[in-house]
Amino acid sequence: MIGSLLRMPREYVVARMLAEVNNQGFDVSGTELSVFMYPGPDGRRPIDLARQCNTSRQSMNYILAGLEQRGYIERKSTPDSASSVVHVTTKGQQMYARMRSCVASIEQEWTEYLGVKRFSALRDTLQDLSSWLSETR
Repeated sequence: MIGSLLRMPREYVVARMLAEVNNQGFDVSGTELSVFMYPGPDGRRPIDLARQCNTSRQSMNYILAGLEQRGYIERKSTPDSASSVVHVTTKGQQMYARMRSCVASIEQEWTEYLGVKRFSALRDTLQDLSSWLSETR
């Protein structure tokens, strides 16, 4: 089934990213890591991150408080709204860079396994599907 076929590679990538960042000294849980998934938290409102992570506003505020306490993000009030906006700190940017580096390594491994042509076709197909799905929402 397509859901399982998509889920398994995603779970692999997320597990590798989590292990990589924690091995590099960043202390985050899988839930906290999900906040940094594309497109990332910088400049976004907590409610938007809650939707992205499929959690309640209250849960997201708890998650963000932990990330803020440990120096990954800052929440700043906006003058024109009662809500706050998340900003990624230097520490958060460093963790995000490790995440991207890990994904680049995985892509290289998969390219070596599948071959350039098949991996490129997979990436192109997933990009097309993602674009189409975002338009149909």
